[in-house]
Amino acid sequence: MSSFRVRAAIVASTVLMSLGVFAAPASAEVQTASMTDRMAAVTTAKSINYYPSDAGWSAMWTGFDAARVDADLAKAAELGADNVRVIVFPQAFGWPAPKPEFTEKLRKFVSIADAHGLTVKVTLFDWWSGYNEVTNSINWAKTVLAPYVDDPRVIAVELKNEFQPGDTAAVTWVQQLIPAIRAFAPTMPLTLSVDGGTGAAGMTKIKSSLAETPLDYYDFHFYGSSERALAEIRKAQAAVAPSPIVIGETGVSSAVVSEGEQGAYLARVFRAATVAGVGSVSPWTLNDFAAGAIPANSSVSTMPAQYKFGLFRADGTAKLAATVVRYAWTTGTLPNSILNLGFEAAENESPWRQANTAAGIPVVTTEMPRLGSRSVRFSGTTRTAAGLPSLVTSPITPVQAGYRWRAEAFARGVDATGTTEIALSWFDVNGKWISQNLSNRLPAGDTTWTKLVVEATAPAGATSVQLHLKSGDNSGTVWFDDVAIS
Repeated sequence: MSSFRVRAAIVASTVLMSLGVFAAPASAEVQTASMTDRMAAVTTAKSINYYPSDAGWSAMWTGFDAARVDADLAKAAELGADNVRVIVFPQAFGWPAPKPEFTEKLRKFVSIADAHGLTVKVTLFDWWSGYNEVTNSINWAKTVLAPYVDDPRVIAVELKNEFQPGDTAAVTWVQQLIPAIRAFAPTMPLTLSVDGGTGAAGMTKIKSSLAETPLDYYDFHFYGSSERALAEIRKAQAAVAPSPIVIGETGVSSAVVSEGEQGAYLARVFRAATVAGVGSVSPWTLNDFAAGAIPANSSVSTMPAQYKFGLFRADGTAKLAATVVRYAWTTGTLPNSILNLGFEAAENESPWRQANTAAGIPVVTTEMPRLGSRSVRFSGTTRTAAGLPSLVTSPITPVQAGYRWRAEAFARGVDATGTTEIALSWFDVNGKWISQNLSNRLPAGDTTWTKLVVEATAPAGATSVQLHLKSGDNSGTVWFDDVAIS
């Protein structure tokens, strides 16, 4: 019976330290992989998307650095990863025939990954649209994949990154590619991914167009609102049922949000996937990119956000996102402390965001903590047509209609006026506001720390909730601290 006990069989990879090269397994008895084993690994993979921080996309291969790959995959393994996704480019590897020096680089990569206990998912045909070249495509793919047909270190092949199901030529091409590769590698799971904009609707189109040549599983790239992740994941599942899905890419750039919100985003997606029964979530990506690391011919090379999706900064230091992923992969739990509910985290590590700042700006301060050393202060606030100024966050637990929620926060005032309260605001799958539930209000004047509490049942149609700390029409000062939401 085939087995994934390849660790014992081929972990004997030898590091040629002087050359920075990882040798292929020598005389070890190599177990072969079955479709069942590979699919089990795919649907539970703790998978990370990977490029080196100084060499993104095709530059990873044209400037292949085995020592850097080794160091990076060691970091991935330390986070708890057991799989790494690597993307292969025909224009870099050589077309119509892959160059031996580049297939050797892929072999080295697979060996390095294996030495760190990581299997590999291979994505083919990125940056490529030669859909009229079917025979060359099949032969090229066979050459790249030949060493891994029965190698359990490679658990799946994605035939095209972010496939466009509305492209008739692409559909015709993949309809011919799938049966050819399946005949060549019958135990290798095959998939396609869709981009964040194509989403579940695109997955439906792919499944329909491939009815005669079905995929083994579907790869969902999720970059939508993390607050509504559960609803979006369930839509993707319904689009291709009963075929399984994985979340092959997800994340948000810390050039767009704080590093705290980047970590909270991933926590919400991991939690939502667990609730939906999706066993594999793959963050994009292990590293931020240094300036110039993305080749100029890439359409994303001039987009600042693309440089800061990593769990680690370009200098190798860890962000909060790395801690979140380590929690998810090594403990299976994600504590609410990720949300900075006591305001003790540094500003960039907090997921809290300000709302309606035209009416006042909340400030984190050390002048009046309840516990710890910090609280948040509202002072001299007004209101606008949009309402009261507030500080906002969203829980990492996904919303499901009919479930009961509770939030609380402590507040105290000095010469306080106006309205000070907390609120749960509910939104539907399209991000449209449904309703809100309000807490008791803080009395005017001078008060000691007072608990404000709101309890509510998620209304019909709700797929996300926001917690607002609000103080408006307040000519005095109010502080909030020690928030909880469950």
